[in-house]
Amino acid sequence: MQVSFACTDHGLKAPRNGEHSKQNATSPNTASQARARFRTVALIARSLGSFTHRYHHNLKESTAKLTGMKYRNLGKSGLRVSCLGLGDNFSRLCQVAEQLMTIAYESGVNLFDTAEVYSGGKAEIILGNIIKKKCWSTATNMLNGLISVHCFLHFFLPLSSGLKGSLQRMQLEYVDVVFANRPDSNTPMEEIVRAMTHVINQGMSMYWGTSRWSAMEIMEAYSVARQFNLIPPVCEQAEYHFFQREKVETQLPELYHKIGVGVVSWSPLACGIITGKYENGVPESSRASMKPYQWLREKIMSEDGRKQQAKLKELAHIAEKLGCTLPQLAIAWCLRNEGVSSVLLGSSNPTQLTENLGAIQVIPKMTAGIASEVDHILGNRPHSKRDYHH
Repeated sequence: MQVSFACTDHGLKAPRNGEHSKQNATSPNTASQARARFRTVALIARSLGSFTHRYHHNLKESTAKLTGMKYRNLGKSGLRVSCLGLGDNFSRLCQVAEQLMTIAYESGVNLFDTAEVYSGGKAEIILGNIIKKKCWSTATNMLNGLISVHCFLHFFLPLSSGLKGSLQRMQLEYVDVVFANRPDSNTPMEEIVRAMTHVINQGMSMYWGTSRWSAMEIMEAYSVARQFNLIPPVCEQAEYHFFQREKVETQLPELYHKIGVGVVSWSPLACGIITGKYENGVPESSRASMKPYQWLREKIMSEDGRKQQAKLKELAHIAEKLGCTLPQLAIAWCLRNEGVSSVLLGSSNPTQLTENLGAIQVIPKMTAGIASEVDHILGNRPHSKRDYHH
């Protein structure tokens, strides 16, 4: 199960003195009433969700005045998320996890992502402890317009018990989105969609999405949802970067326009390949030098890997022209895609995270001309159906 949480107030204003104490003093009856109202809102929103996408008017990308962070709808749902999110195994970074989350939060990030499989749930515990320590607002605040913390969960069946365990570890009452991992061939699609619908109807989540599903599988889930009056997915998590383009650029756009499924992309720097640190081989301190990442080392040292490094050298000139770093160019390039709601960043230290968050300033510079230059260097632009119509 993978979890992400977000704070949807676009301004991300710091709470005034006394706000947290007022929230903590909330009586059990008030909290119960808030949860009941939340479930009612969830049920009403979901009952209309299957029909509203046709008439949905996309909100324009908004920008926080204080942080410069940009916000987009998650697919064509009503949930607004920061276009950059923080996703990683926080248990692996337990010494700096709080520092990384704080930097991201104060920069306007409202989407954090981890998984139950990371260190047997330890990552979720660390996330929950940080949220509690920082007094970042929780479920009841979504109802009155204050800053609210949202979570997205990735499930490994059984769904309900897995979600309850994650919520307990994170000390949260609900999450915004639950993500189902790619379905087992032996698991009927109807069972998955019904399970996700049950989770939402129980008030444990507002939406659900898919992770590493094919376009055909997503469409099947949507069709099953319509057939049995269940709840369809609103987004797909997919790998997307300079050297992985086919799915996000040719398959998912059609789903975005037809059924409102957006994209939360991951690995914008291709496991560090796009950072440029492998230009002259594999440094001893790098991830690719570790035994568990032997596959990455082999990929970098292969003929294709050497060709990629040559292309990155050329792309570095474009980054220099735009006054940014190569990683910032790569991240901004991912965000140029209209169907991409948010890009998950995986950072191992504060300096790297701060640099990557700076990609926000590069987005306006990603003109059609720059995109064309990038395509020319990469030479791997996939052909969409629209291309064949011209």
